[in-house]
Order: sequence, then structure tokens, then C-alpha cells
Amino acid sequence: MATKPEQLNEVQKKSLEAAVQLAQLSIENTQRVIEVQVAVAKSLFEDSVNNAKALSGIKDPQEAVQLRTRFAQSSAEKVFAGAREIAEIAAKAQSQVGKFVGEQLTSNSKEVLEAIQQMFKGLPIGDQTTMNAIQNTLNTTRTAVEQLTRVSSEAFQAFTQVPGSTATGKSRTTK
Repeated sequence: MATKPEQLNEVQKKSLEAAVQLAQLSIENTQRVIEVQVAVAKSLFEDSVNNAKALSGIKDPQEAVQLRTRFAQSSAEKVFAGAREIAEIAAKAQSQVGKFVGEQLTSNSKEVLEAIQQMFKGLPIGDQTTMNAIQNTLNTTRTAVEQLTRVSSEAFQAFTQVPGSTATGKSRTTK
């Protein structure tokens, strides 16, 4: 059996590792979003240069309006596609974070409760009724924490579900 300071150090170490994992997850998702933004910006810039070149050679005003309309439509489609991709990354990240936090809450709560249980076992409590009451309290607390974690995780998952999910890649058009 580990001593009390060692148990607390282990819980702190696991909490630090979890924080590092959460930070890494955040960095990875931020990088994905930035990559999408850069790709969209680069594409829009290249299109605008090509559009400017094409417009410079057009003499007919009707043709210029048509070209500008096509360019505006193409630009809007690219922006919306980028926004959809970013929304998908965000939804996936929220789901990952929710699952991760739920797992950490469950794991850390169990470890803390076990450490408390070990602490009480080490105390010179001679009354078995008192020991049983403490054990029942710890078991009730453990069950409550597990239920709270489960409900929180389910609520987080429900919150991250996007109405008219963007996962299909389809966009709604209004006419």
C-alpha cells in the first residue's frame, strides 16, 4: 500500500498528464483550423488575381458583370465550405474534449475516493459502526460522482450535436 503523500503525488502527476494531453488536443485542433483558413485565403487570393486578369481583358460590360457574379458565387462557396470544415473540426474537438473530461472526472474521482478510503482505514477507529458509516458514505459519494460524470458527459454530447449536422457536407440553400 502506498503512503498518503505518494498517493497524492500520483493523483497530481496524473492530473498534470491529463492537462498536457488536453493542451495537445487543443493545439492540434487549432492547427487544423488555421490550415483550413490559410487554404481558403490562398485559394481566394489566387482566384481574385485570376479574376482581375480576366476582367482587364473584357470590353463588354455584360460579360464583366457575369464574370464578377461567377467570381462572387465561387468565392462564397469556398468561404462556406471552409466554414463548414471549421465547424466540423470544432464539433469533433468538442466531442473529444467532452469525452476526455468525462474520463478524467471518473478516473480522478475514483482515485481521490480510494485515497480517502485508505486514509480512513489507517485511522484507529475501533467502532465498526463508524467504519461502516464511513464506507457507506464513500460508496454513496462514488456512485454520485459516477452518475454526475455520466450525466455531464451526456449533456455535453447533446450540446455539441449540431442541428442539421454539417457532417454530411450539405449546405442549405434558400431561394
